[in-house]
Amino acid sequence: MLNLDNFYKARYVLQQVIRPTDLIRAPRINPAADIYLKPENLQVTGSFKVRGAYYKISQLSEAEKAKGVIACSAGNHAQGVALGAQRNGIKSIICLPSVAPISKVEATRALGAEICLVPGVYDDAYKHAIELRDEHGYTFVHPFNDENVIAGQGTIGLEMLDQLPDVENVIIPIGGGGLISGVAFAIKSLNPRIKVYGVQAEGAPSMVKSVEQGSIITLPKVQTIADGISVKSPGDLTFDICSKYLDGIATVSEDEIAAAILALIEQQKLIAEGAGAVSVAAAMFNKFPIAGQKTICLVSGGNIDVTILNRVISRGLAKSGRVFTFVVELDDRPGQLVGVSEIVSRLGGNVVSVVHERNDDARQVTACQLRMKVETRNQEHIDEILSALKNNGFNLI
Repeated sequence: MLNLDNFYKARYVLQQVIRPTDLIRAPRINPAADIYLKPENLQVTGSFKVRGAYYKISQLSEAEKAKGVIACSAGNHAQGVALGAQRNGIKSIICLPSVAPISKVEATRALGAEICLVPGVYDDAYKHAIELRDEHGYTFVHPFNDENVIAGQGTIGLEMLDQLPDVENVIIPIGGGGLISGVAFAIKSLNPRIKVYGVQAEGAPSMVKSVEQGSIITLPKVQTIADGISVKSPGDLTFDICSKYLDGIATVSEDEIAAAILALIEQQKLIAEGAGAVSVAAAMFNKFPIAGQKTICLVSGGNIDVTILNRVISRGLAKSGRVFTFVVELDDRPGQLVGVSEIVSRLGGNVVSVVHERNDDARQVTACQLRMKVETRNQEHIDEILSALKNNGFNLI
């Protein structure tokens, strides 16, 4: 059974290892609400995960510490366990799927962990970790379905109440449910009037589906840029807590996640991974009734793979109406390109690229197609340009 005293104990233990993360007011995220960010992307190891992992390891017996710990993770939990073991002076083994990004593998190795790369995907790495645990007597540090891990994550809830006592809503990412279980239990125990909302990616809605159905389900597959919350099935402990304490769960699309990552970069100068940005996406796109209310969005991590950051930003620009591409069919005669460019320029659009093609499948034999990518301010600006093109007789495809 969870006990709030354990949360306060975890808070005391964690003082020696975690970095305090102050709230950041973010009025532009959703002008209709009073938004604050809890930037755990600035935490040591770049994620909240160190809280639960370190506290779990700190509570092991001397006999358990002597044998060491083992975990399975392709990301933030691996680094949290590695740091927790290093600070407690014990051995750690991290099983990772062989397809894990090199940057995350090396970051975990740099924290002193012994790396075990397992051919296949996460499930294969998990199976091998359990086999090694049974063979050598290691303690398995579960990423979410563990009371001490939940207590460690729940220290964030205690901090939120200290930093903004009159908060009305908190929005938390959900993967396996360890983070939101801890935050929800802490907040609801101390102030049940505060609303606690959870967010999952559309491509990995395991907790949403489980709560809706009233029992734990396992998804056949998960696919999302929010890899930190890409979990096929929640834990039994976290499912029970979420079913009891949450005021709502929503999902956000890949484009909404990308737009949130972009907004955090531009507006707050913060780098968030997909999993860390889903709470902000939910606030930006009005997934919950937060208008006019003080709301904290937990940015849970910032360990985004830089090799995909450019693509994420491009998606975010498109979703936010900052760039758009249109195709117009033109008569193949001099001056047509000038006419289109003049309209875009007059209305303040910035041309990024132009492709002019003569296609055999054009409606008219003498027609050609112009594809133009334009930098814009927002969706209203896009609509203004498109309307002007139509009003000037240009045929948009």
